[in-house]
Amino acid sequence: MAGPDEYIHPVATGLAAKTVKEHRVPQDLVFYAGWFCPYVQRAWIALEERGIPYQYEEVNPYKKEKHFLDINPKGLVPAIEYKGKALYESLILIEFFEDAFPDKAPHLLPEDPFDRAYTRLWVDHVSKQIVPPFMRTILAQEPDRQQESLEEFYKGLRTLSGKVKGPYFLGEQFSVVDAALAPWVVRDYILAENRGYSRDAAGPGWRAYAEKLETRESVLKTQSDKEHYAEIYARYLRNEAQSEAAKAIRAGRPF
Repeated sequence: MAGPDEYIHPVATGLAAKTVKEHRVPQDLVFYAGWFCPYVQRAWIALEERGIPYQYEEVNPYKKEKHFLDINPKGLVPAIEYKGKALYESLILIEFFEDAFPDKAPHLLPEDPFDRAYTRLWVDHVSKQIVPPFMRTILAQEPDRQQESLEEFYKGLRTLSGKVKGPYFLGEQFSVVDAALAPWVVRDYILAENRGYSRDAAGPGWRAYAEKLETRESVLKTQSDKEHYAEIYARYLRNEAQSEAAKAIRAGRPF
């Protein structure tokens, strides 16, 4: 029997649909994506920022079709084929784009070795201190658990926003930290509407930074219409989602 998560809108909509249409011509790099996935949006933002030629292919990772499992045995998006070779994991893909396309500018990692390492530290913070409590807050059903997770989320945001140079994390340069975080910023309205979240409560400076991220052209171009996200996140809000991320959060495992 098909799981509930298989029944999602099949294609990107809104501005994301226009972006998909621009990237249907065969290329050396094939980008396997699910329009709804924040991890996909991370890598998609990087592709758009860098101006890298790519071919967009929509897949439903919940159906685990054989060709896609051959590319990524985990059955997760995003994944790529580059000249016949497969890679996956959003942050690894962003780093690969930096290495494989050195002539495409702007870069999302600084040139200086120390600055590159510093940037990676804060990407790690996003992955460990911001994304998990975001997900826990959505999935939690009891009010006290929701509030506990929300406070953890605020703590992660405050710690990061205190390091933002403005307008982006590193200053004028849009970086991998911004790309890694932006998909959760554009989805924070779900917390605002259902879990009592407020950008202002995240501390001074967070609202301005969040608004800068959500209005970045690459972020806008990789978003679909909100009505289709609502259908998906309603399952998370009821703690019924069967995504690998939801399963990991319930089990207390890293994802």
